[in-house]
Amino acid sequence: MHASDQTDEIMDPIDQDSPDTMLRRAALDKIQRLVSGDATAEDVEDIRRWRRLSPAHEAAFASATRLWDRLGPAVGSAEQRRATDAAASPSPRRVTRRMIVGGVAAASAAYLIARPPFEIWPSYAELTADYRTATGEQHRIALAEGASVLLNTQTSLSLRPSDDDDDRIELITGEAAITIDRELVRPLRVIAGDGRISARRSTFNVRYDGRNVGVTCLDGRVRVEQGESAVSLEASQQARYNAAGLGALVAIDAATATAWREGLLVFQAAPLAEVIAEINRYRPGRVILMNDALGQRQVNARFRIDKVDDVLALAQRLYGAKLTTLPGGVVLLS
Repeated sequence: MHASDQTDEIMDPIDQDSPDTMLRRAALDKIQRLVSGDATAEDVEDIRRWRRLSPAHEAAFASATRLWDRLGPAVGSAEQRRATDAAASPSPRRVTRRMIVGGVAAASAAYLIARPPFEIWPSYAELTADYRTATGEQHRIALAEGASVLLNTQTSLSLRPSDDDDDRIELITGEAAITIDRELVRPLRVIAGDGRISARRSTFNVRYDGRNVGVTCLDGRVRVEQGESAVSLEASQQARYNAAGLGALVAIDAATATAWREGLLVFQAAPLAEVIAEINRYRPGRVILMNDALGQRQVNARFRIDKVDDVLALAQRLYGAKLTTLPGGVVLLS
C-alpha cells in the first residue's frame, strides 16, 4: 500500500465537506471553548442544550470527544489504548500524524487537561468555584484569623459556610498550600474528596487529582479523616487516601513536595511518564508520550515552572527521544 493510500484510508470525516462534518466541527468548537480556561457554567449548559437538539448532534459530540481519547496515549498501555479505540468505533483507525494534524487545530485546547482523572473540560463544580487558577497560574487567598491559601496551577477552591465547630474550605481539584501562622480558636477544615483535613496552627499541602488526595505536613500538626479512619501528621509526614481507604503515614522530603511554591519542579527517580503528566499541568497544550518504554526511563532533575519544556530537551538529549511539534502547544514525544 502506498503512503498516500494509507493516508486516505485513515482520513477522518472532519476532512470531508458534509453536514455531519459541520456538526462535528461545531462540537469541536464547543469543546475548545469548554477547555479554554475561560469557560463558564453557562457554557456547560449551552453544550447540554446543543447535544439535545437531535441524535445527530449527540453523535457529533460523541465523535468529537473520541478524538480526545485517540490523542491521549499517555494514559495506559498501547494494548489498552487499542482496546479503547476498538470499543469506540466499529472500524478502528490507526492514529497517525495526518489524523492528529487534521483534528488538532480544533481540538488542541483539550490538552489543557493534564491529569487523566479529569474530564475533557472543567466540571460544573470547578466552573462555579469561588477561586480558580488557570494553567501555569498561582494565586494567594487571605483568610480570616491569620490563615492563607496559595493555589497552584489548575486549582479550584470554594469557601463553605462555617458551623459552630470549624471554618471550612473545599479543594475541588488541584493543589493548595495552607498556612495558619497562629493558633486558631476553632480549626480550619479542608474538604478534599471524601476526606477532611483539619488544623489549628500548621503549614500543610493538599493535592487532589480527582481520585487521590495527598496531604503533606510541613510544620505543626494536621489531622486527616476519611470515614472511620484518622491519622495525625507532623512535619515531613504525608498521608494519602482514595476510594480504597486511608493509607499509612510516610516520611517525605517536604522541600521537594512543595518546590512548586518556589517556582520549581523537582523529580527524584521519577518515571518520565509521571514527569510528563506533571509538566502538562503547567503548560498550555499537551505533551503526548507515544512510547511506553520511553515513559519508564527515570528522571532525576529539577526544572523551573516557567521553563518546563526543558524536560523535552532533556528527554531528547539523554534518551534520544524524537519531538514532533503540532499546533496548539501539542508535542508528540516518541
